[in-house]
Amino acid sequence: MCKPRISFEFFPPKTEMGRANLLRTAQRLQCFGPAFCSVTYGADGSTRQRTLGVVQQLRSAGVNAVPHLSWSGGDEGVVLRLLGAYQALGVDRMVALRGDALPAGGETNPVRYAEDLVRLIRAHTDALPVLDVAAYPEVHPEAPSAAADVRHLKRKLDAGADGCITQYFYNADSYFYFRDRCATTGIHAPIVPGVMPITNYANLARFSDKVGAELPRWMRRRLEELSGDNDALCAFGAEVVTALCRRLLEQKAPGLHFYTLNKALPTEAVASGLGLSARLHPRTSAVDRPLRRHEQPHQSEEQA
Repeated sequence: MCKPRISFEFFPPKTEMGRANLLRTAQRLQCFGPAFCSVTYGADGSTRQRTLGVVQQLRSAGVNAVPHLSWSGGDEGVVLRLLGAYQALGVDRMVALRGDALPAGGETNPVRYAEDLVRLIRAHTDALPVLDVAAYPEVHPEAPSAAADVRHLKRKLDAGADGCITQYFYNADSYFYFRDRCATTGIHAPIVPGVMPITNYANLARFSDKVGAELPRWMRRRLEELSGDNDALCAFGAEVVTALCRRLLEQKAPGLHFYTLNKALPTEAVASGLGLSARLHPRTSAVDRPLRRHEQPHQSEEQA
């Protein structure tokens, strides 16, 4: 099996300590040779400047950091200013998303969809960046149907996107079925599975219910049983997610995109189980401390 394309996703911390911890995490994960590390763009554009700052920080440290970019909280002028700033940094890849649906009457700008954002980026960049968009093997929560969701993805790709990164999932068959449906619709761009390592049952269950990512019943029950034993839960999570990733790669998934939650060890455990690591680093408590509430990832920015 050829070495797959690996990428990592981070979110921009609010504090200097969080940024220092993230830098250590990003550097620590470089032993896996990621193609890039993406930095999210929070709900309503709430992390706009922090996203830019983290991308600058990581790139200056030798990490190929690339931004998520969305309409949330900004009009076309805001997006173009950010696009110019990222071009000045030499960024050659972006993840283009719709972001949060804006409340009715709260915004006059009618252009809110990822396909429009892709067209805007393509129209205002000379050196064309690689553009990834979001995909949903288990169907976007707002989609009227699975077929409509696939058609929407095709419009984003037809607008000029190069590939897709999926919402995370734990049922490999949902990815394979989705990939086959996409192919029959004329979608042949890479569809990279999003991977969420497991470290906390309550947070994972709540977040999965919110974004429409299915937790299989057998998995929920086992995670419930292990919720009082963190080491056993993490070991079980690593085993399950590693098996999922191995099956995905055996069936020709083009790569893996890890939602790291800014923590190194859970992703290291999975990537090492797949035989992708050079070596593991010693545990560093500052890097792997539990997430505070304000550092939880923003689900809504992935809605496209």
